[in-house]
Amino acid sequence: MVGEDTIAAVATAVAPAQGSVAIVRISGPEAEAIGRRLFRAPGRQTWDSHRVLYGHVEHPESGERIDEALLLLMRAPRSFTGEDVVELHCHGGLICVQRVLELVLAAGARPAGPGEFSQRAVLHGRMDLTRAEAVGQLVAARSRRAAQLAMAGLEGGLQRRIDAQRARLLDQLAELEARVDFEEDLPPFDGPGCVAALRQVQQALRAMAEEAGRAERYREGLTVAIVGRPNVGKSSLLNALARQERAIVTDLPGTTRDLVESELVLEGVPLTLLDTAGIRATSDPVERLGIARSHAALASADVVVLLYDLLAGWTPEDQALLQQLPEGVVPLVVGNKCDALAATGTSPALSEAAEIGPVQTDVRISALSGAGRDAFVAALLQRCGAGDGAGLQMALNRRQADLASRAAAALDGALEAAAQQLAWDFWTIDLRAALALLSELTGDDLSEAVLERVFSRFCIGK
Repeated sequence: MVGEDTIAAVATAVAPAQGSVAIVRISGPEAEAIGRRLFRAPGRQTWDSHRVLYGHVEHPESGERIDEALLLLMRAPRSFTGEDVVELHCHGGLICVQRVLELVLAAGARPAGPGEFSQRAVLHGRMDLTRAEAVGQLVAARSRRAAQLAMAGLEGGLQRRIDAQRARLLDQLAELEARVDFEEDLPPFDGPGCVAALRQVQQALRAMAEEAGRAERYREGLTVAIVGRPNVGKSSLLNALARQERAIVTDLPGTTRDLVESELVLEGVPLTLLDTAGIRATSDPVERLGIARSHAALASADVVVLLYDLLAGWTPEDQALLQQLPEGVVPLVVGNKCDALAATGTSPALSEAAEIGPVQTDVRISALSGAGRDAFVAALLQRCGAGDGAGLQMALNRRQADLASRAAAALDGALEAAAQQLAWDFWTIDLRAALALLSELTGDDLSEAVLERVFSRFCIGK
């Protein structure tokens, strides 16, 4: 039973020589007692709720001072979890905070599991499930755009959107159930109006699920593999996008012997760029291993950028590489070295598409000078499906989107019952199923197993 025991964890990131402050969070019925046992506050400081105390964490038996610290007491129900909460604000680093946590656990607390503080907040009614999930997404955000979407959920926007659709379904369910028992006492039923309301809810739920797919790119990021013949400028392109030198660039073919990864954010979308070893026939065993890894990267990438040399034109080697791409992969074809081509007086516009043999060049760039970079970024995000997310104000996560999609599908049954003019009871079966799924989405009707699955994705201490 939640609340019968006391949990503790380090609530801040812990790393040597990183961070000046570390927080040990304690929540549960024994939180204050544990704090009083370990913390010594000099003078006449009073242990009032929501008041900061200054003192030292001491070993309760030996009296050894472990750390100089601050203590913040938050008594129930005015705390994050709705329980008594004590936070010990220690010095950052590794040793002090770990020793303080060890004393807290020895004093009667147990280690908190991932997301257990947030889980207790939900179970004690301090926040709804959509807000709790938004907390986890905010902590895990890899870009400003992802953080903005998480904040919209934290402020209750998602809850209100779902509650609005649920209220409309409840109105229709109440009307239908009343007709099951009191049909003769009620005015004629507005069947077309009920069907229209159900369709509107269904369309709204499907739109939310579609938005979630776009938002997922901002939350989870995308993997982009850059492939091409040796020495066409793959490493230079990676460096130009990252705006720093992440890969070795030389005029020698075969310089990149392995995958080179670069993490960056483009227009709010987190990307993992993979600079692959130039794919070619070679007897070098090290280079062959890198090429094998390049093939694996192609199979897992969200989008493949096929880079070729504008000066050399589209070669048989480029065509062979195109044919080696996994089935169904349509690469973004990029011509590089447009600056060198301009010196010959034959450079077309950077954004102008052109046929080159059997394929079309999507964009022209100079990885060396940066010319065409913005056009390339726009084309890349559009190909990834992330170029249409500017209008997103809030979005469901993957779990929520799955439930919204299932609720929309359940309404198909109710609409089919209406189309066949079946008895009211048949309408309500699928309508109730849709409502149950929306209740699971918001946390109004959740099993312990579902809660554990949701919060297992959180970091420990949150």
